[in-house]
Amino acid sequence: MPSASLFSAPDLARLPIVVNIRAISLSEGLRAGLSVAVIIALSEYLAFAPLREAALAAMLTCLGDPGGPIRRRVPVLLSFALIGAAITASFGLLRAFGPVVALPLGVCGIFCASFARIYGPAPLQVGVLLAMVQILSLDRGLPDPIEAGILAAAFLAGALWAILLTMAIWRVHPFLPARRAVAETYRVLADLVRDLHALIQNPAVSGAEWEAHARTHRRTVRDAIETARTVVMDTVRSRGNGSLRAAQAVIRLEAAEQMFGSLIALSDRLEQGVRGERRYAGRLLRRLAPVLLTLGRDMVTDKPDALRRIDRSIAGLATDAGHLPAGAPLRAVTDTIVERLRIAITLAVPANLVPGTGTDGQGLPLWQRIVRPLRANLNWESPALRHAVRSAVMAAPALAFTMAWFTPYDHWLTMTIAATMQPYYSLTYTRAIERIAGTAAGGLVAAAVGLVCTSPLSVAAAMFPMAVLAFAVRAVSFGLFMAALTPLVVLLVETGAPGTGEWTIAFARAALTTIGGLIAVGANFVLWPSREPDLVAPAVQRAIAAHGAYAEADFAAILGEADGLAAGPARRAAGVASNALEALITRALLEPGQKQRDALEAAMVVDAALRRYAGRLAMLRHDPALTDAVPAETLRIWRTWIGSAMGRLASGTTDLPPRPGEAGNDALTRIARQIELMAGAMERLPNRPDRLG
Repeated sequence: MPSASLFSAPDLARLPIVVNIRAISLSEGLRAGLSVAVIIALSEYLAFAPLREAALAAMLTCLGDPGGPIRRRVPVLLSFALIGAAITASFGLLRAFGPVVALPLGVCGIFCASFARIYGPAPLQVGVLLAMVQILSLDRGLPDPIEAGILAAAFLAGALWAILLTMAIWRVHPFLPARRAVAETYRVLADLVRDLHALIQNPAVSGAEWEAHARTHRRTVRDAIETARTVVMDTVRSRGNGSLRAAQAVIRLEAAEQMFGSLIALSDRLEQGVRGERRYAGRLLRRLAPVLLTLGRDMVTDKPDALRRIDRSIAGLATDAGHLPAGAPLRAVTDTIVERLRIAITLAVPANLVPGTGTDGQGLPLWQRIVRPLRANLNWESPALRHAVRSAVMAAPALAFTMAWFTPYDHWLTMTIAATMQPYYSLTYTRAIERIAGTAAGGLVAAAVGLVCTSPLSVAAAMFPMAVLAFAVRAVSFGLFMAALTPLVVLLVETGAPGTGEWTIAFARAALTTIGGLIAVGANFVLWPSREPDLVAPAVQRAIAAHGAYAEADFAAILGEADGLAAGPARRAAGVASNALEALITRALLEPGQKQRDALEAAMVVDAALRRYAGRLAMLRHDPALTDAVPAETLRIWRTWIGSAMGRLASGTTDLPPRPGEAGNDALTRIARQIELMAGAMERLPNRPDRLG
């Protein structure tokens, strides 16, 4: 159980700060380096100040690149270029009318930019960057439309230069993001297999260790599968589903999904501790992990030699499975895994494999895509609306301060507030820590670079490796990205204000970033917060409801009432619901205060029970002796009881119906125990059925 100290203040050890070394992208770094450094060098050579606006636009365009297929990226980047150019000109002209006109319109613009998150990740990122453009444009008033037009043209030219490097000059592999995303699912499956193999080598492994394995690895695999599903579907919609690459991505992802279900069933079976089964499973898992790793790597490299080695390894797995009795539960699990591995290699779709739907590229009309999210979020219960209002309210005094007492660096205060603030307190806190620490470290680097680079051209030359480094590590860690980006920003400012000194600029940026981060954290905690602990009970009920639907689909397949196609999506929905619950609990643990400690502990119990419940259900599907050992009528009675019990828990009622008197098998009894455990834990949760929707 978590200690009391976890609830008195945020626990730094629990912050969701991730460092992913595999995300280093040298090509993205080189693209950004050329985008910025070439323009800065040209600016110094021609002594044409508006080119610094073009360099800024190029850097922001690189930041706004959502990645993925070209057809998905181009509209986003062109929209940013055109809207950014319009904002640069219009807000600069508005600033000349004074704070009375510029301040309200600037606050309104920040609200709109923050509210853009309701349309998805790409508009969210573009919205944040457009807010930065607005804040910078309000720094100075433009005296006439001609100068405004020059700056707007420079911004547009810089953005188009970055887009040109991305789309025309730099080689692009449109299906590479999808292949990498699917390969990542196989890598995390291999991690799950290795950890499962290590568990069964220890005969004294505890139940807590099995729970930790299920909680950590199942969540990671589910997140990887859902991330890959999004990337693959985006790629297929933009490129069409008729190509070999599209078929490879869709089928291999579905094979990973089905292997994941089999591995859940296997781990649940092995937890029961049958010695002979563990001995066989040890050989299976020892062979399976390198097969998954090699297959994942081959999805990116497409080396035929690797495929031949994988095929031999799969044949070995099939041979081992042939030594098991035909009706053995592990035989069914192994056969399923072997079949799916062969599907991933040969891309042959068996009759019972139905890849995900929605690959025809058909979507909602544009008007509906705009209006539906607005209708769903134009109410005070929407965290996105409260976040946008909070951002606008806190940006207003910062903008007013900038307009009343202007220095070349004051905009960093407003920019930090707008960029750091997130809809949830825990996310804001994490982002503030990373931004402040990264900025401080980057300021020291910038000052050191300034001691070496003393001429404008040497500063411009130094910006190329700085940009390469910053954007190469962009996806590795936000804190590391900020540490690498800060020297680039400091040098960019220094080119516009030569003689100021890097130490002065770095200190101003670090101080204003720290103040802005603290303001963002405080505002997120005080102003209309989305209290994570208050959302836990409804999330628990939603997760239970999803697992109830999964049981219904599973029993329908076992009893022959359905063909089993619904079980896959139901299992996936249950896994997504569990992941959402765990992410919510993680954020709630960062909330200060102790009022909700008991409820959070109860939610963690329910989450662990749901993981075990899902494992038992998966095992039922892979136990061919079940229908012979338990009469169909008994299975129907148990299905009715499980459905009724899960329905009551999902509605907030903890009074369960009596457990069936008919004898089932051990898996059914274990499911009942987990349901009863959840009922006891939910008595400690505040029941809010009215918030289920």
